[in-house]
Amino acid sequence: MSGRRRLDWLGLTPEPERELPVAVAALRAPYPASPSPPPEAPAPAAEPAAAEPAAAEPAAAEPAAAELAAAERRRVERLVLRGSRHGWLRYLAEVTELVTSVAEGSRPGDRAAALLAAEVVLDHHRMLIGLPGTGYGRTAEDRTALESAVRTLRAPTRTGGMG
Repeated sequence: MSGRRRLDWLGLTPEPERELPVAVAALRAPYPASPSPPPEAPAPAAEPAAAEPAAAEPAAAEPAAAELAAAERRRVERLVLRGSRHGWLRYLAEVTELVTSVAEGSRPGDRAAALLAAEVVLDHHRMLIGLPGTGYGRTAEDRTALESAVRTLRAPTRTGGMG
């Protein structure tokens, strides 16, 4: 190709841009919450022992979760508008690491958000086979890790619920 930048990677699918910011923000949150929007810890202070303060926590956490999702959305937007295929694949590798860490249990996190992110990134990586270049080959290990994570995250947890 001429000196122009290759943009074919941008046309794969809109799902990563649309679905990853909220899911990734949930995975980056300081500690896991319910499957709904993740809370952000105000500070690493001791958690309240009484039930009343804890009940008020989700309402206070919603703006923080929205801020985390907005920041992640801006990051994805920058990558799509000004980034490169290489930068985009680096970002998706970072998401893969978050997902696999939650699936393995080495990182606390929202299993539903991890499953969504895993499925979106896995679909994206599978579609790379249709593009010229080395993207499909470069993501082979991530595809294998994501396939394993999806199986793990779809399996019932010890408490009997689904991922």
